[in-house]
This record gives sequence, structure tokens and C-alpha cells, in this order.
Amino acid sequence: MSTAVELPTASRARTPGDLLRAYVGLVKPRVIELLLVTTIPAMLLAQRGLPPLGTFFATLVGGIMAAGSANALNCVADADIDSVMKRTKVRPLPKHSVSTRHALVFGLVLGVASFVFLWATTNLLAGVLAVATILFYVLVYTLVLKRRTAQNVVWGGAAGCMPVVIGWSAVTGTVEWPALVMFGIVFFWTPPHTWALATKFKDDYRRAGVPMLPVVATPVQVTRQIVLYTWATVLWSLLLVPATSWLYAVSAVVAGAWFLVVAHRLHAATKRGAKTNPMKLFHLSNTYLMLVCVGMSVDSLLGWPALGWPF
Repeated sequence: MSTAVELPTASRARTPGDLLRAYVGLVKPRVIELLLVTTIPAMLLAQRGLPPLGTFFATLVGGIMAAGSANALNCVADADIDSVMKRTKVRPLPKHSVSTRHALVFGLVLGVASFVFLWATTNLLAGVLAVATILFYVLVYTLVLKRRTAQNVVWGGAAGCMPVVIGWSAVTGTVEWPALVMFGIVFFWTPPHTWALATKFKDDYRRAGVPMLPVVATPVQVTRQIVLYTWATVLWSLLLVPATSWLYAVSAVVAGAWFLVVAHRLHAATKRGAKTNPMKLFHLSNTYLMLVCVGMSVDSLLGWPALGWPF
């Protein structure tokens, strides 16, 4: 399969404004928003307060550049898929708003720039981790896992977990156990979040030949996996309690209980054969992650003593 076929020129952006919107579309701003939601609390927890503002904003800018690079390169590699899916056919390459060659160069330049910027403004480790994330997302997830296995978002989702590790390393110059716990929270959260969305758009994925779990498994099997990964997410989030105070503990328990209730209700309704709305779980998963991250952020900014390990 070729991913570098030049697109026709007839429909390309006609004005500077159109071109700007096309390049903004390549970086997928809504995806970047989610990455920032997890990067900020990681930096705050690493500092147990507010890091130096220069480091804080440099990490966000460098992270945006790295994520934009990965997303633009993903658009190039997935142009054939995006062109046949209703949800993605309005992206810049299927619409021929920008050429494949220009999108590829744009993604590569952004990736190199993110490495240089993070190295210059934070440290080498953060820059290396950003590049490793881009390479994993494009080469491992997009080009290999996505098209070949229903476990694509389980293992490929590791790329979406890396912003917390990059944020932590930018502040501390190291990767310590709380960063790995935060990585695990996002890792276990990604499958139920993505499978809920994929359930709604499974016909799109089937038409594109992408073996997302809802395409290759029964609805009951899908919701069972959603419940299992939701439990894993909530239980794993509690491992962060020793590095935080009671405020985070309460937010993780309350948000987790809500997440679990909705996941179990979806599974129960599916087993009964009742009409279900998986997008309710999808939207709730976003709210859950936001609540956990807000709890973590406020907890860190207040700087209350961490609970520590009970043994």
C-alpha cells in the first residue's frame, strides 16, 4: 500500500485562509486538547506545585508541535482510509486541500522542530521521548497495528500515554514511578474510550477495512472488554494516591465509580438486547479523565502532604 500518492490539485485550498485551515486540520486540534489535559497535571505533580513558567509553557508548546507532527504524518499514512470513512472524509487530504507531499514535509519538519525546541528549552530526555512517541504512533500504530489487529488501540494507544511522561521528564529530567502510573491510567482508559466511539462508527471502519474490536467481535464481547478495561483504569488510578493527598483520592474514587456504573449499565443493556447509546460512555470517559486530571492538578497546586505508602 502506498501512502505517498500525490492528490489532484483541483480542490486544493484557494486562499491563504483555506490553506491555514487545512494545515490546522492536519494537526487535529481536538486530539491535541486531550493530550494537554494529561500533560499539565503531570507537570504539576512532578513539581508538587507550579513549575517554572518557562518550563511549563515550553513543554506545552513542544508537546503541541510533537503531537501535531504525529497527527499530520498519521493523516498522510491514513489518507486512503480517511477518504472512505464518513467521519474522516472531510480531513484535508481526502478533500485535496493540501498535497500529500506538503503534508508529509509539514509533519516531518514539525517533528524535528519539536525535538530541537524541547531539548533547547527543557532537556534532552523530553525531546527524545517526544520523537520516540511520534515514531511509535506513525510506524507501529498507524502503519502496522491499526490495519492488522483488533488490539490496535490497546497497544497503539501507548503513544497517547506518553505526554504525561514527557511532561514529567521536562520538569524533573527523569522518569519516576508516578509518571508510569499516570501512563497506565491513560493506557487502560484508551480502549473503552475508543471502542465506545468505534461502536457508533463500526460501519465506517468495516468499509475501510480497519479491524476495530466492534467490527470483528459481538456487541456483548465489546462491552465486556469495556467493563474490564474500565475496572483496570479505576483501580490503576488509585496507585497514584500515595503521591497525592486525600483530595486526589476522593476525585479518583468518585469519578471512577461514575465511570464504572455507566460501563456496567452499557454491558447489561447490551446483554439484554436493549437499545444502547455507546456515545454516552464515550463522552463520560472524557469527563472521567478530566475530573481525575483536575483533581490531580488542584491537589498538586495546594501542595498538601502526600499520603505516602501505608507500609
